[in-house]
Amino acid sequence: MSKRLAFWLLIQTSLLQTAEAATDGQIQRGKIFVGANCATCHAVGRIGASPLAIAPAFRDLHMNYPVENLGEALAEGITTGHPTMPEFQLEPDQITDVVAYLKSLER
Repeated sequence: MSKRLAFWLLIQTSLLQTAEAATDGQIQRGKIFVGANCATCHAVGRIGASPLAIAPAFRDLHMNYPVENLGEALAEGITTGHPTMPEFQLEPDQITDVVAYLKSLER
């Protein structure tokens, strides 16, 4: 099995577990990560406007697509988005935490 496939399977398994029952710790770590890395442009909480008008509010992401689908992009590096968005490449635990936080915003 290739490293890439093994890595992707690890992420998929982790995301399935997150979708079923995220822990408070995962949600909190995800909130801290997006607060430190994304809040300059995106609204990352339940209220407020995005500082950069073209950057979508994280609380609305689930209205466009399942946030679990972000796992692969977060693992491989998000290179799209708004023009000033930096590239992020997260570790499996970070992906699980960020997705858990994004899922918590759906409630």
